[in-house]
Amino acid sequence: MSDRILSLKERIGQMIVVRASGYLFDQQIRYPVWEPVNATLKHWLETLHLGGVILLGGSAAEIAFRSQQLQSWSGDNPLLIAADIEEGVGQRFSGATWFPPPMALGKIAEKSLTKATEYAREMGAITAKEALAIGINWILAPIVDVNNNPDNPVINIRSFAETPEIVANLAQAFILGADSYPVLTTAKHFPGHGDTSNDSHLDLPIINHDHHRLEALELPPFQAAIESGVDSIMSGHLLIPAWDAEFPATLSSKILGEKLRQNLGFQGLIVTDALIMGGVTKIASAAAIAVRAVQAGADILLMPPDPIEAIEAVYSAVQAGTISEARINDSWQRIQRAKEKLGQRQPSLESLSSLAAPQALEIVRDILKDSQTVSANLPIKATQGRNLIIVDDLLNCDFLDRSCPAVTMPRQWGYQTQIIDRSTFNQSLVSPETTLLQVFIRGNPFRGSAGLGEETKAIYQALLKTGQIQALIIYGSPYVFQWFRQQSAEIPYLFSYGQQPSAQKIALETIFEWPTSGENRTDTFL
Repeated sequence: MSDRILSLKERIGQMIVVRASGYLFDQQIRYPVWEPVNATLKHWLETLHLGGVILLGGSAAEIAFRSQQLQSWSGDNPLLIAADIEEGVGQRFSGATWFPPPMALGKIAEKSLTKATEYAREMGAITAKEALAIGINWILAPIVDVNNNPDNPVINIRSFAETPEIVANLAQAFILGADSYPVLTTAKHFPGHGDTSNDSHLDLPIINHDHHRLEALELPPFQAAIESGVDSIMSGHLLIPAWDAEFPATLSSKILGEKLRQNLGFQGLIVTDALIMGGVTKIASAAAIAVRAVQAGADILLMPPDPIEAIEAVYSAVQAGTISEARINDSWQRIQRAKEKLGQRQPSLESLSSLAAPQALEIVRDILKDSQTVSANLPIKATQGRNLIIVDDLLNCDFLDRSCPAVTMPRQWGYQTQIIDRSTFNQSLVSPETTLLQVFIRGNPFRGSAGLGEETKAIYQALLKTGQIQALIIYGSPYVFQWFRQQSAEIPYLFSYGQQPSAQKIALETIFEWPTSGENRTDTFL
């Protein structure tokens, strides 16, 4: 790290983290509105003294090269390289370990908090180790929101649990596990996004609870994270009238400055949630939002639409006296301390060999098995029929392809696979033929809903009434699973929090009676 004195604009630049594609080439960019082409990104990193980047897309091996490329463009300014890897590095970057959603651990905690806590610690350590192996040094996890609203479309199973006690315990374990390695961790989304029924990626949620309820339910996991030494806390785009009736948390000095800094005593980095989200973009201009977030107490502005505009806006506010230079220096110094913790480590071919190690994959399997819900009338004997697979978004479905277990394992028994996107799910699928029904559904950002619409429920009810559903597997949402269970208790069922191929394999091994030897064995599946 250079010891030269930075200009005011360069210090402000350190407060900016931009979105970047994890893919190496411009033609691979998937979100061109948010991800600049390489020439633009290189120019920003060379001239703006940016604090870092947040990556999405690409394989783990590709990210190892991409992170080095980005750092070379940034010169002697070490970058924070962040990623939303709440379910392990493999959630975003193929080839690494992909854990089940955090709520799987919450389910295990209902029976054994000790076991769940150990899983969370291992999950944190493995995530940190694999992140460093590919050049990521800032883990935007764990989520410490308490998902106490079943209709929450965006947090949902990304949360550890529905109670603050379990969330606090598992979040602490994840943080302590990750802290075995020189990475940054992040508790999000302050002061708590769990009790909302709309998605802050699309609109501004309003949480109309009083001070006592917020203190008792929303804040304890953040307090636990702070006690565990979490490095950063991400604000939520949430309007909380009991604390600030005018500004959402990301733009509120009453919430970030008073509640988080003063009352909870947090001294680490405060980072905004992405500033391209509808929860703030509909409030004011991008320039005004950047200024207000800094005034509120944010150290890092995550994904402003235009970093040059954001820097100029904050610089002009300092020149005008609406933000003090001391305020900028406070954030800059916190950022420097965070970067000093990280040091400068570069990924290598040798480090890539640590990805998806057998021990890590075994832990994933154990978590999936221990968190499954299985009916008493399993296993069943397979018969030829229809393998009906329903997914939320077929074009954005990284856990499903023609070689995944959900497709290939039933095929061994003669099932004919039919994969349907929820947008084309209609009454024509109600057929009196023997059907294995596999439903992949969970809350996700930008989806807008965490459950089933009334029209979709009617179609499922008609399917169930045919009496031809041989077995039902729900992957993802326990709330959707509960609805199915209310419709029919007789159908053999299995619920898995995970959707990845390893979850599919375990589910189908549990559903069917598989031979112990011979050509129908499943050893070849992931």
